Amino acid sequence: MATYAVGDIQGCLQPLKCLLRQVDFDPARDVLWSTGDIVNRGPKCLKTLRFLYNMRDSLVLVLGNHDLHLLAVAAGVRQPSKSDTLDKILAAPDRDILLNWLLHQPLIHHEHDYTLVHAGIPPQWSVKKAIKLAGEVEAVLQSEQCTEFFRQMYGNEPAVWSNGLTGMDRLRVITNYLTRMRYCTSEGWLDLVSKGPEPPCNGKKVSAWFSHPNRKTRDDKILFGHWASLEGRTDSPNAIGLDTGCVWGGSLSLFCLDTGQWTRCHCKNGKCVDKP
Repeated sequence: MATYAVGDIQGCLQPLKCLLRQVDFDPARDVLWSTGDIVNRGPKCLKTLRFLYNMRDSLVLVLGNHDLHLLAVAAGVRQPSKSDTLDKILAAPDRDILLNWLLHQPLIHHEHDYTLVHAGIPPQWSVKKAIKLAGEVEAVLQSEQCTEFFRQMYGNEPAVWSNGLTGMDRLRVITNYLTRMRYCTSEGWLDLVSKGPEPPCNGKKVSAWFSHPNRKTRDDKILFGHWASLEGRTDSPNAIGLDTGCVWGGSLSLFCLDTGQWTRCHCKNGKCVDKP
């Protein structure tokens, strides 16, 4: 038995299948962890969602911002963006089954001394606290408040966590940390605009969330996606970046938790371009 973690798939099904073939993945024996953003921008979103749903007994999936966006659009509280590739999912006869399954996926997962999350964990939170706060969002996703949460999910404020936050403000900042964060200050003030591999020169004292030396998770092994421009480089042995830009013409990356071995499939237009 082996456990593998894969970066942001975003509807690039062929590269995913390529990786699983390369490691001789057997769903009866092995487990696949996904950093989320399994859909959107890529060419085969419906087929990817169905593929992962069909292997759900051998899958650990955490939700990413694109997955939450799909759910908000499906709930009718958000208009699709021009770059979205979600139409086939929204029109599928099995959409309710697939989307209900997504709604019941977590925002964070901890097992085998690894923590899986889409974007990251802010410096002021421990893994234990992140799991507890993620549970608040997960409970709302699985409740009658779900649609109202999606209606108020979008936005960059509050920009920092406070224990006194309540209601949708509290849920929004939790969600932004776990599914959208790249740069923040050592106190957790978010910069949700900058996306490049280098900190912005805008006067803000922000750095990559994983680069703060006194962050509470510095000794924890964290698997994350979301940040394609890093190309997997973090310069931190315990922060393992898995998004290597598959949907943007980069590669899809697979990391074996048991051995530390990497497997990659290079992509173009969501298709595998490696030699057979």
